[in-house]
Amino acid sequence: MSAHIVLTSHPRRDASSLDIRWGAPTAKERGPLVASLTNPAHRNVIGSHSGSYAVYRALAVASGALRRDHRPDLTNTAPAVNIGPFPQWSDPDLIVSLDPWGHMVATEFAEPLAAGVDVRPTIAVTRAHINMPELKDAIAAGRLKPDGEILMANGDVRVTKAAIEPVWYLPGIAKRFGVKESALRRCLFEQTAGMFPELVTRPDLKVFLPPIGGMTLYMFGDVTRLGRPQTRIACRLHDECNGSDVFGSDICTCRPYLAHGIEVCIEMAQQGGVGLVVYNRKEGRALGEVTKFLVYNARKRQEGGDRAETYFLRTECVAGVQDMRFQELTPDVFHWLGITRIDRWASMSNMKHGALTAAGIEVVERVPIPEELIPADARVEIDAKKAAGYFSTYTPDPSELAVPKGRGLDE
Repeated sequence: MSAHIVLTSHPRRDASSLDIRWGAPTAKERGPLVASLTNPAHRNVIGSHSGSYAVYRALAVASGALRRDHRPDLTNTAPAVNIGPFPQWSDPDLIVSLDPWGHMVATEFAEPLAAGVDVRPTIAVTRAHINMPELKDAIAAGRLKPDGEILMANGDVRVTKAAIEPVWYLPGIAKRFGVKESALRRCLFEQTAGMFPELVTRPDLKVFLPPIGGMTLYMFGDVTRLGRPQTRIACRLHDECNGSDVFGSDICTCRPYLAHGIEVCIEMAQQGGVGLVVYNRKEGRALGEVTKFLVYNARKRQEGGDRAETYFLRTECVAGVQDMRFQELTPDVFHWLGITRIDRWASMSNMKHGALTAAGIEVVERVPIPEELIPADARVEIDAKKAAGYFSTYTPDPSELAVPKGRGLDE
């Protein structure tokens, strides 16, 4: 390892020889995205592959567990199912937060790979089985019926799943949020404590790999039917909630709604359509789990008890904002899948729904969470959301919102 350290705090003269034409109709015309540090002459993006996991990679290199110049062998890593290309891929305004060609690296960029360019996938597509106790309950209750192809008698469900790392096209991100690219770059630079100097010193680099979590897609049914106008789609767009999704916390409806959404997706797949669960790594409304737990304490300890009328206020008092998920980027993954219409939308969120319809994606039916699936301690959350305009068949009046419903901190 060389002792010489190359800083990126000043503009470099060795601009990459690999141009990027975002939104080009083919992968070859668009060009590969190269974040590798092994050859600075090839590097044409800001940031690093694998986002926040890059720090672990650094530890592996520092400890000697990983060679600094390791390049992945992509043999037999091709997608288990082909996805795309779709017409949306060649519109630079429709997809700005992921690389639509990110799962086709081994084939579409075989030539630069053979020439020694370290191009790496940002999307991987595989097949799997999943199983949740709630699905067994749905089978026992007669709501779901095993078919031996999609849903097995033991509750196993066959799925196609895709892992997607974020890839931000900065001019497109700025346009989506209605800000100047220069202002976006400056805020990204300042709010990451100068972690990425190239944001302000390399305006020629237009693509950024942010150190944030990505998303996982779970697809039910025949994925090759995506992109066809006649294919009916059911979807649950879900933002990560580790406490509920994994450990079953009853202070929110996250796991119950996730399980219900999967049930809706299985039904659609059994009817010949495709079910889709989009699982975003946006813990605690993208405020983080520490902030979320602080808010829990504040809600439970406030004078008058935990109640719906102060639900969003307590979050804002701690975080300074109610929500930082900013759903403007939500439509991108649907454009990647060629989806223009969602027939059954298992989500109450008015913000997610608004982002989709504003992007020209039709939502035919909105499916609220059934009342019987709402945990007792989650009434505060659900009533607050209904009152705030989330989709529901019933909106509580102000007098109901003032009644404490949540448990105390020590209960």
